[in-house]
Amino acid sequence: MGESRLGTVGALSLSVVSSVSIVICNKALISTLGFTFATTLTSWHLLVTFCSLHVALWMKLFEHKPFDPRAVMGFGILNGISIGLLNLSLGFNSVGFYQMTKLAIIPCTVLLETLFFRKRFSRSIQLALIILLFGVGVATVTDLQLNVLGSVLSLLAVFTTCIAQIMTNTIQKRFKVSSTQLLYQSCPYQALTLFITGPFLDGLLTNQNVFAFNYTPQVLVFIVLSCLISVSVNFSTFLVIGKTSPVTYQVLGHLKTCLVLAFGYVLLHDPFSWRNILGILIAVVGMILYSYLCLVENQQKATEASTQLSQVKETETDPLLGAENGTSIADAGAPKAPVWSLNKDFEA
Repeated sequence: MGESRLGTVGALSLSVVSSVSIVICNKALISTLGFTFATTLTSWHLLVTFCSLHVALWMKLFEHKPFDPRAVMGFGILNGISIGLLNLSLGFNSVGFYQMTKLAIIPCTVLLETLFFRKRFSRSIQLALIILLFGVGVATVTDLQLNVLGSVLSLLAVFTTCIAQIMTNTIQKRFKVSSTQLLYQSCPYQALTLFITGPFLDGLLTNQNVFAFNYTPQVLVFIVLSCLISVSVNFSTFLVIGKTSPVTYQVLGHLKTCLVLAFGYVLLHDPFSWRNILGILIAVVGMILYSYLCLVENQQKATEASTQLSQVKETETDPLLGAENGTSIADAGAPKAPVWSLNKDFEA
């Protein structure tokens, strides 16, 4: 239990540090150096990630575990599409509406997991998420300019992102693969999807050709740095979702947003208002509350599971308890129903 918790904390820390680092690097690349081809850059990120994992596999740092190729391909393409749609949503909407789109991912994920996976979120967890979303909304949402095309793109972006993140968690548990194994197998499909569509989408959004851009040494250095950091970002994303849940990953994402705002003010001297500060403080309260409640609920589940296990063992080892429950030693020889028939829903 202790090692598992330590691993989760390590995954969360790696995700925060790498994500904040890549945002600062990409901000310099896009805002200062004028390289505005975000989708194409993401395809390069994924390509470098795949090459890095291939080297790690060659060095036997992890084991290759092939599983359902259709699931891998569908998952990889869906992930690529969701990234492209998020970039389009940013391009066709105001920054404020785009932030609202990102905020909508948490309630949408909660709704989908409740409806299709029968996952229950307690009232206290829901309240913590509402506080968190309200705080991030106050800190980041400024203008809300609506248009039909932008709204449709945002809706599609939210839906595909939720499905992709739920699949990240579900596939790892169903096929018993690690985050590294899943990332290694899905990376080529994600990279290919964005590599094909990236130049077209970036041209549509920027009216510039990525292949005609002036690649100065400074631009190339930042692109290489961004790609190297992305290996850690992609790895930690799969690791966090696999160890926790899609909702927790989104909560972590909003923590990164608050940190990026704070770092932008301290390091880059971005404009900052009391509204930003108030929103970040509210969001932090929501995050702390969510983390605490998740920890308490997980401890309760672990306690209940160990209690039930000890009761079962006592019943199996004490024949008197078995007799009290309506069973006898003579019944022990009777054939029992196969266990898998009771759990068929989980295997489907």
